[in-house]
Amino acid sequence: MTKLVLEPNLFDVLRANFPKDRTATALILPNGSSISYGDLEQQSGRLANRLSNVGARAGDRVMAQVHKTPHSLALYLACLRTGVIIVPLNPAYGKTELDYFIDDAQPTLVVCDPSSPLFKKKSKNVADLVVLTLDENGEGTLFDDFSSLTSEFETSTRGGNQTAAILYTSGTTGKPKGAMITHENLSSNAITLKQSWGFTKHDVLLHALPTFHVHGLFVATNTAIMSGCQIQFLTKFDIDEVLKFLPSSTVMMGVPTFYTRLLSDDRFDKDLCSNLRLFVSGSAPLLAETFRAFHARTGHKVLERYGMTETSMITSNPLIGNRVAGSVGQPLPDITVRVVDPMGISLTADAIGAIEVSGPNVFSGYWRNPKKTVSEFCSDGFFKTGDIGLIDEKGFLHIVGRDKDMIISGGLNIYPKEVEEFIDQLSGVQETAVIGLPHPDFGEGVVAIVVRTAETCTSEFIINGCRDELANFKCPKVVVFVDQLPRNIMGKVEKAKLRKMYSKVLDC
Repeated sequence: MTKLVLEPNLFDVLRANFPKDRTATALILPNGSSISYGDLEQQSGRLANRLSNVGARAGDRVMAQVHKTPHSLALYLACLRTGVIIVPLNPAYGKTELDYFIDDAQPTLVVCDPSSPLFKKKSKNVADLVVLTLDENGEGTLFDDFSSLTSEFETSTRGGNQTAAILYTSGTTGKPKGAMITHENLSSNAITLKQSWGFTKHDVLLHALPTFHVHGLFVATNTAIMSGCQIQFLTKFDIDEVLKFLPSSTVMMGVPTFYTRLLSDDRFDKDLCSNLRLFVSGSAPLLAETFRAFHARTGHKVLERYGMTETSMITSNPLIGNRVAGSVGQPLPDITVRVVDPMGISLTADAIGAIEVSGPNVFSGYWRNPKKTVSEFCSDGFFKTGDIGLIDEKGFLHIVGRDKDMIISGGLNIYPKEVEEFIDQLSGVQETAVIGLPHPDFGEGVVAIVVRTAETCTSEFIINGCRDELANFKCPKVVVFVDQLPRNIMGKVEKAKLRKMYSKVLDC
């Protein structure tokens, strides 16, 4: 019988890239203190023994609803070492949401902040679970008898196509789905990003992202650790702390709102960025206007990339070469991207269709949901991203919108991004979200939700401007002005919330 050989556990892949000198700095904290790679290795070993001692076994789920701290990072590494499946959750989730996650993930162990309903036993089905605490100061029952635990731990053989993490999608079109992400998914993507973005041990990453999400936990953290470089480990995006740490950083990763906040601060200038070699943006579309304004202020062109929970990173603008504003770049090595029509036939350059992807980065399926898994994959293994876009003649991918956000008015397809980009360039407009709402005659009508910077920017001005340049069926029937657009934690505009808030504006 042929013995099955698995790819290594992700922890071993990461550890192989630790600096040989384990006293080398891994994390630099806001208070000026630091944590070495040796510290991370030893603490994760002790935590791995702690998890094992309380009954967590390879393949079990360990749910972590904790704040971003060095200890939560060590917990992530410990989960990899033991072969348990980590289920990171937003600390902001409340009782109803947690009830669902407990029922669905069926964890063996929960690690949470003492303020969580999980610790207070207010969520159902928690009574039978082991619940340990970890607060924002890095203290809690997770560390009971910690000093007596050895840092030696033999890494689990669980790796390759076996699940390392379950991350729940946003659930804007129903209950959240648990994406099963494998050790190979994560290791292949980290290796690819290290090479594609030129990471070395000499880099210093400014990390202000949350670590319960793909962007902060996998893209930023894994890539940096894979490089053996230093991480400026900020608990959140605080403008004063970011400005303080920028001059000593070489790379910054962020969501678009990070960059708009920097641009809105007069202290942010070219001199603060003189040591930076790379700014990366993702998790939400970066406006072309922001791209150009950032370049004008700093001389840097932000590198925009494209990924999602189920696939980690798919495409990227080039490290060396032209970065195209409004594009998310070309497919990363070993990843194939195609744009297809409703029949699944690949489209030619510049034709808009559904985006599908294949590669070692693509997740294995949805937890306890085989029916959904089958429906989201094509017969040839390509994953249906749910995004709509086009690939231009140079092979650069442009995202037009989400399939569920496409507007069908009078039988005609309208892609919101096209209308948004036009309105955004009108005088007095700061930002726009275009949605489709029920219309008695056309099925759906276009509504523009606009953040404006001048009272002279009126509904008539915007609608007339659209009529001058766009087909009539694409023009907004109503314009709603707001102070700000609702966004989730990763900076994405919550269009489902907007559709609910303004569902009646087209009633006749």
